Amino acid sequence: MDMSSELIHSLLPVFMVTALGASMVTVGIIEGVAEATAAVIKVFSGALSDYLGKRKFLMVLGYALAAFTKPIFPLATSVSWVFTARFVDRVGKGIRGAPRDALVADITPPQMRGAAYGLRQALDSVGALIGPLLAVSLMIWFANDIRKVMWVAVVPAFIAVALLLIYVREPERAYADGPAKAPLTVVDAKRLPLRYWFVVLLGAVFTLARFSEAFLVLRAQDVGLELGYVPIVMIVMNLFYAGAAYPAGSAADHVSQRTLLFLGLALLIAADLVLAFATSPLIVFAGAAIWGLHMAFTQGLLSKLVAETAPAELLGTGFGIFNLVSGGALLLASVIAGALWSVFGPSATFTAGAAFAALAAFGLLAYGARPQATKQEADS
Repeated sequence: MDMSSELIHSLLPVFMVTALGASMVTVGIIEGVAEATAAVIKVFSGALSDYLGKRKFLMVLGYALAAFTKPIFPLATSVSWVFTARFVDRVGKGIRGAPRDALVADITPPQMRGAAYGLRQALDSVGALIGPLLAVSLMIWFANDIRKVMWVAVVPAFIAVALLLIYVREPERAYADGPAKAPLTVVDAKRLPLRYWFVVLLGAVFTLARFSEAFLVLRAQDVGLELGYVPIVMIVMNLFYAGAAYPAGSAADHVSQRTLLFLGLALLIAADLVLAFATSPLIVFAGAAIWGLHMAFTQGLLSKLVAETAPAELLGTGFGIFNLVSGGALLLASVIAGALWSVFGPSATFTAGAAFAALAAFGLLAYGARPQATKQEADS
């Protein structure tokens, strides 16, 4: 599904701006609303998967809904078509996201969760790498006809649904104590410990410092990269993301997680500064590579922290709330990024991202404690 989605998304910002006449603010709003929608839905799907004690049904529904939206993009004749397709596609992502992340925790030994989430992120990125590669190849083959290229994305989307239906299994019982009696009640919310809420806050701060990746694509075009080669920026980003995600996730099982979070923020600051002052496509590629390393060192680790701090019977709910807060932060960050780009230009957008990441690093340093408690610490 990532192959399908990223094939489209690597071209979509340019498609909206050049073919449909969208403004930078419109791009920011569409991207932000789409991701925020997914985040809101994840709360309910995660809680429902806890209540049912089953994850696969919701995963199938979410992936299938996303697959059926893929033909809408090449058929789009206005920005409203794209907005509708992105909205429904992200509803599908919201339905499947929290149950999928919870299922990973259900079937993985606790001492290997960092490696497991790192592997999942790495394989996601492999699909996200192949998608833009196909986009570049097909843009050359179809002489920059974006609509024809987007039609190709329909095929891997439905293959993903078939693989899920046939091969993915879940435990007979997701957790030993059975499902929660009533998800998303005040009582259940009180059962989520303070260290879990700190992880939620941490994820929101990281997301505020990292707006939609659509702006990476637009930055590549801004410095003069030809339309047919714009997806290369996503290829570079995902190449480094895929290559580092599993080693970084595995490292989270053995070394200080706070150190890894600092490293992730330092990489984001570096990426933003490189992109802010880029004057050629090669420099944009360098910034995208560092951006990918930042994603590798933070995304799997944050998932591991959620899995370790949320009670087993509320794991889906925990992932849903985490993604809801992060999605709201992404909406705000993307709208701000689009506004800064429109008023002050691309350099201001990425400089602001670097400044916020630096503030996040200072806040983490000022907190002066590990961002999560291990199970042994919790027991003691």
